[in-house]
Amino acid sequence: MKYKKIVVLLLVLALTGCGTIHTVILGDDVVKTKMNQIETKCDSIPRVYSGLSYDFCYIHARPVSTHGEPPTNSPPLIFFDMVFSGVIDTVLLPYSIYKQTQDGSINVK
Repeated sequence: MKYKKIVVLLLVLALTGCGTIHTVILGDDVVKTKMNQIETKCDSIPRVYSGLSYDFCYIHARPVSTHGEPPTNSPPLIFFDMVFSGVIDTVLLPYSIYKQTQDGSINVK
């Protein structure tokens, strides 16, 4: 029972920060706003494997300092999220290919 709660908690944490959720469900404006807030170096995010691309753009953003620690731009769960984003992006591949051909990449700048 205790392990079920831990697994559910980890899944909820992964889905709330999931790059695929941000790029596929929340929309282009949300992605653009978030990427500009963190001052990423990415100009656009392709829709094919957009969750992984979102995570890589997040890693290549302006480093931030929290609670007096040295500046970093990769939160501890980003690599955990990359695994889930890769799996979900693969499942959504037919849809993301269709969206890429219809709408093109997500412009960040």
